[in-house]
Amino acid sequence: MLDQRLDPKSNHLLCALTGAEWQRWEPQLEVVDLTLGQVLYESGLQQSHVYFPTTAIVSLLYLTADGASVEISAVGREGAVGISLFVGGRLASGRGVVLVAGQGVRIGSQVIQEELERAGPAANLLLRYSQALMTQIAQTVVCNRHHTLDQQLCRLLLVILDCQPRSEFLMTHERIAHVLGVRREGVSEAAHRLQAAGLIHYTRGHISVLDRRGLERRTCECYAVVREEYHRLLPAAAKARTGTAAPPALPAQTLEALDA
Repeated sequence: MLDQRLDPKSNHLLCALTGAEWQRWEPQLEVVDLTLGQVLYESGLQQSHVYFPTTAIVSLLYLTADGASVEISAVGREGAVGISLFVGGRLASGRGVVLVAGQGVRIGSQVIQEELERAGPAANLLLRYSQALMTQIAQTVVCNRHHTLDQQLCRLLLVILDCQPRSEFLMTHERIAHVLGVRREGVSEAAHRLQAAGLIHYTRGHISVLDRRGLERRTCECYAVVREEYHRLLPAAAKARTGTAAPPALPAQTLEALDA
């Protein structure tokens, strides 16, 4: 049975399930505590579960032969961890590591495979989410290649805000550097600039976002592109918790005009 203290439908994908699908899934969902740095899956290994974060955030990383890593996407309450199963793969690609500790629920991979074979509304939802996540991955690659570290840090902070219900979270400069694939000293300098501008407050690994709108003005167009695609592909999930349509992302040209 699910822990009554946790609402699994605070995950937007689970909340978007129809009544019949929820009745099939609910008995097989398991509440899990996700701790900082916990590895949920490794590249090349079979995935036994799909995770649906509720308050935790999971970073999806790709590794190089020499052990370096870079984040390709982050998943929180808006999504799921384990899309290799959604698109027919049995082995994980990359690594899934808990970026912000919290809770979530998980379900066995066999349940997901049966749902995909059923080819009903749940399968359609998972495939649409996979496309939205692929957009985020592609845009992250573009961002890491063409945009400044300040812009990348703002994008990461905005993604974290969207992935969990709080405006405060624990994350060290070292972990941010690991996620972005940059030097820790560069992250410290960028965070200092954001704090001096009154956008965040940072102390001993504790980050508080003070001005979300300011971060949106300071970031690149990548954040808006990804959020708009998510809302386009998953309107039911986007409005699942509020009962109303989610606010549209700032268009790229608007962000550029604000930054001018």
